[in-house]
Amino acid sequence: MPDLAVSPENCHDMPALRTQIDALDRDLIALLKKRVTYIDRAVEIKAGAGLPANIPSRVEDVVAKVKAAAQEQQLDPELAEALWRHLIDWSIAREAKTIKLD
Repeated sequence: MPDLAVSPENCHDMPALRTQIDALDRDLIALLKKRVTYIDRAVEIKAGAGLPANIPSRVEDVVAKVKAAAQEQQLDPELAEALWRHLIDWSIAREAKTIKLD
């Protein structure tokens, strides 16, 4: 496992830089997997409460929070929004497969 304490400035060649990026990608995947476990729990709660998979006001709340967090971290908020909208769409589709409301 690479030393993630190595800053980008201290990566002096492409293999060192790629090692760090690959490690970050694995961490991001682990975080996404953890997020999916919460989405799966949301399915159970929504189904029991008679809630739909898609709650537009919640979608917009999540997107606004993500854009604000991105801006705080000096990351392009438009990039964050595009990524999260795709993630949210995927999550809603996943939920909708289980939640059946008449």
